[in-house]
Amino acid sequence: MNQKLIFTNLVGGAIDALVDELGAKDVFVLTDTNTSQFVMPLLVNDSAVVAKGRRITIPSGDINKNLEQLAYVWKQLSVSEATRSSVLINVGGGMLTDLGGFAAAAFKRGMRCINVPTTLLGAVDASVGGKTAVNFNGLKNQIGVFSEAEASIISTVFFNTLPQQQILSGYAEMLKHALLEDEATLGRLLDYNPVYPEFDSEALLPLLRASVLVKQRIVEEDLTEKGLRKALNLGHTIGHAFESFSFAHLSPVPHGYAVAWGMVAELVLSHMKLGFPSEILHKIAAYVLENYGAMAVECKDYPELLKAMRQDKKNDSPESINFTLLEEVGRPMINCSATKDEIEAALDIYRDLMHLA
Repeated sequence: MNQKLIFTNLVGGAIDALVDELGAKDVFVLTDTNTSQFVMPLLVNDSAVVAKGRRITIPSGDINKNLEQLAYVWKQLSVSEATRSSVLINVGGGMLTDLGGFAAAAFKRGMRCINVPTTLLGAVDASVGGKTAVNFNGLKNQIGVFSEAEASIISTVFFNTLPQQQILSGYAEMLKHALLEDEATLGRLLDYNPVYPEFDSEALLPLLRASVLVKQRIVEEDLTEKGLRKALNLGHTIGHAFESFSFAHLSPVPHGYAVAWGMVAELVLSHMKLGFPSEILHKIAAYVLENYGAMAVECKDYPELLKAMRQDKKNDSPESINFTLLEEVGRPMINCSATKDEIEAALDIYRDLMHLA
């Protein structure tokens, strides 16, 4: 993994030092409408590079992580005569760094980019590891490439202004990393309170650093997701189905919430197929229910959810539904398939645990 990870709350200085190191003459700053309003005024004061950079702004929201906005970014780079030696600084959440990373990877067969995640979800997940993508045909992340940013500057300095929902969305990915690591790491996260007014962004930084390093370790062994990196898909097969379901029914849920609910359902599958400890399953389910509520699905929704799972990009064939499951905390098992009946049984138990049945 060649991507540089910089953990600091002195973000402006880190950006200026990186761009100077890269020797870039042309700098473009990609934001969405939210980060343009709330983050850019802070960065412009702290970074000479950002203050002078040419801005490209797209609408906020995952619904705008699409080909239309991707083409808009390419057009702005083209008319401004960006080159492969230019640098694109992606300032925003996971939607922005996903789209910006893909735009940079494909423009003139690859220009350099720096990620500055402004949400917890973007910091812990999307900005690290080289996955870039846009949504297509109503499905998540269907078109993209593996392409690492030159660096990600990871901080908690912007988090105090985030809505509670966005904090919890990112925290779900941290819980996933902890489940892949060990019980001590999981315990520290379950003991930390990510809910306002107790939320403490400074105290979160070392926990965030540890979580990102879990992902970095896995990605270094398997950048293009041929083996071990598939462990990072824990919670995502069913989670993405929940997310696609919510979009289809015009009531979108945050990505991290869908992953949290997906983790509960996939830990149920883990218990059914691999003997994952029921005590930890119930602890995670109770934590998720208390902090995230529940994805309200009914038995009649199962065919639609299964259809979305079959189209998940991690599957090897349309007939096979592939999962990452856990034998126990810290022992992931990749490439686990499950039958329609097993998945429906897991969804039934998920509904019980979430008090939906």
